[in-house]
Amino acid sequence: MIGHSYGMDAQAKATELETTILAAASPPQIAAACSGVEAFLQKHTPDQSRWFFSITFPTLICKTFGFDESSLPSKSQSPNGWIDIAMLSGDSELAGKIFSLLSPNGVLMSSISAVDRLSLVKYVFPIERLPEWVRYMLQNKRDCQVLMDLCPLFRNKVKEDSLKGSPCQVQLNVLEYFLFWFVYYPVCKGSSDGSDGARVRRSRKFRLENWAYSIPGLCSSKRGMEQKNDVNLYCRLLYAYLRAFVPMVDLSAHQPYRSSLLHYSWGHDTSVIERAEFLVNSLIHFWLVDNDFSPLPMSLCKSYGVTLPFRSIFGETPPASGLGEVITLFVKYLTLNSVLCIEGHDKFGCNGYPPRKVSGSVDVINSKEITLDFTSNNSWNIWVQRPLYRFVLRTFLFCPVESSIKNVSQVFTVWVTYMEPWKVNLQEFAELDATLGMPQKSTSEVTQTSENGYSTAWQTYVLANYLYYSSLVMHFFGFAHKFLHTDPEVIIQMVSKVINLLTSSTELMDLIKIMDTAYHSKPTGSSKLVPNALYSFVPAIREQLQDWENGLCETAADGSFLHDNWNKDLRLFSGGEDGGQQLLQLFVLRAESELQAISGDNVAQSLKCLDSLKAQLSCLFGGPILGSSSRTPEKREHVHTRDEMFRPRSFGHHMVSEVKYKGDWMKRPISDDEIAWLAKLLVDLSAWLNESLGLNQVNSSQGWPAWSYVDLSGNAGNVSGFMDTMKIVFLSLFSWFTALGKAGLMFMRKRGLKVNLRILASKKIVMVLLMVAAFSISRKAFS
Repeated sequence: MIGHSYGMDAQAKATELETTILAAASPPQIAAACSGVEAFLQKHTPDQSRWFFSITFPTLICKTFGFDESSLPSKSQSPNGWIDIAMLSGDSELAGKIFSLLSPNGVLMSSISAVDRLSLVKYVFPIERLPEWVRYMLQNKRDCQVLMDLCPLFRNKVKEDSLKGSPCQVQLNVLEYFLFWFVYYPVCKGSSDGSDGARVRRSRKFRLENWAYSIPGLCSSKRGMEQKNDVNLYCRLLYAYLRAFVPMVDLSAHQPYRSSLLHYSWGHDTSVIERAEFLVNSLIHFWLVDNDFSPLPMSLCKSYGVTLPFRSIFGETPPASGLGEVITLFVKYLTLNSVLCIEGHDKFGCNGYPPRKVSGSVDVINSKEITLDFTSNNSWNIWVQRPLYRFVLRTFLFCPVESSIKNVSQVFTVWVTYMEPWKVNLQEFAELDATLGMPQKSTSEVTQTSENGYSTAWQTYVLANYLYYSSLVMHFFGFAHKFLHTDPEVIIQMVSKVINLLTSSTELMDLIKIMDTAYHSKPTGSSKLVPNALYSFVPAIREQLQDWENGLCETAADGSFLHDNWNKDLRLFSGGEDGGQQLLQLFVLRAESELQAISGDNVAQSLKCLDSLKAQLSCLFGGPILGSSSRTPEKREHVHTRDEMFRPRSFGHHMVSEVKYKGDWMKRPISDDEIAWLAKLLVDLSAWLNESLGLNQVNSSQGWPAWSYVDLSGNAGNVSGFMDTMKIVFLSLFSWFTALGKAGLMFMRKRGLKVNLRILASKKIVMVLLMVAAFSISRKAFS
């Protein structure tokens, strides 16, 4: 009876606490609610606190992250989530209170751990909030079983649902349930922002779907570490969870946020390892994979005999926007593990193993024996390779032309961070450590890899991620051409950053070139600069190329220069028109033209950046590229034909003399001032006409066609009557028109002109035609 009385009392207090949490909207009320939660959990045993997790905990999650149905704000109102209120108010004390409640070493996490050990509470996570590809896998029982086999994140977590219409459900313990909502928070924010062109399919039946307001600080334009009270609270929590749950090869890191995973063998405490894997997998699938139509490696699907038909479902959908800042922090943290292993800061070896020589830490150019471990246990690199590559690539390919460049610039930062792991050091997290109350290291204790830059110890990393330095660079050049007109200054800086990265070290540049030579040659080739050992890694890189770009294709009107050579080869150092050198030459010419057409204080700086870029290109490709940026546009008129291939502007932005179909001009993306379906129809009709009239092939060897004439022999002298006279006149006119048509076709072939009906899809032209038609109809009606 006494135990029953305590249970009833705990239930009543949990219900009362839920009411307090629901009413908390101001900073004092939120602080009081946080104190109330901590006081309740400190006074009750795990068996009694199950009432808190059954009744109060879901409400606490909704209020913390802003998922509150009772007071859904409109877009013009202030957000009501506790994290949002703390960021808007700038109240560092309130932010500290919320962080203390949710921190890994707080009383809430301790209670969660105790409840999970006893398996007292289980939750069902809403299917509508899962990653896109997982949602479709859970629609039938057969795919539910396959999902558990393919994805470790859902192993032993997918159960049959007794409710009709939903054959499967995802059951989680308390910690897993909380982490899922924590990881979903920025995804929901990015989706509700309604990024341009993002076709994220979310069910509107769930109560959290209408959460559509911005969250200041999540993707702030200024650095979040300039002042202590300006630090993004969500980033602080993310970093704390990474330090607590994910292994870090830094044995001198300070408690309480140092991971203890390194001090456990793989057989002593599997729960610690499973917790780390669960968090990393959750971040990867919610943030990087999500709506990817090829979410899993091809080899894995093939081994299970599974085909994932998501290409027709998701289409060319860019990833959720607004994730750049948190993904950068996530990638930097995982990269730091590789840095500490390779640079030798873990004297006891990585992951608790004895120290061993870092494979690949030899001179590739002079070595005959190279051993590369693509699946080494000393880092999380193998986990994030494929999903991060596809995340960056899908952003470059599928970001709409009319969208803002901000989201792509954040993804670009993630990519560059991953390509330069040697610049990541403990100092990168110093200010975050300070916000967590961790003692600062002395200068001698901080890894100074950023000063040394690339070294031969990183050969393994570069070759294991070679597509980031080759294929993805080419895709980025295509993106730069497509978006150059939107913000020339930013795009020029981005291209310059990539080229400077590739040429920052002679060893790195030589390694990339030598591997490219090995990729395009045979092991028995005559190249003496390529060690035979490198040829053994060509099949692995080729397999990565096919797997990481699986299913990626582009429409016939997207203007991609890689459309004809999609997913087949590496072309960074190719000498053809679609090679890196030619594309960069064209980019520089177009960039100069764009800069001379605008005015601003940064134009002169951008021109200097272009001159520097030319010097770096000369270093990368081994020869002079272009002259000075001071040349005038008149001296570059001969490149307009090639230029138009990448000009994604609408018809209204062209001069009359420019409106003609050359190259692949009509394959540019659909713009805002065009009717999409009509543009596609007219593009297909123009292509058929050009093919039928023979305009796709230039035939300059033929001369002008001979003039046709009417043969009047025979009865020419016996023309009698009106009908015979009209017949002769008609045949003569027909012959003349035929000759003029042939001459016109020959002129178009010689000049490279083609039929272009796409201009008729312009909304302005269609509007004028409709107005004329309406005027004519109304005039006849009233006449």
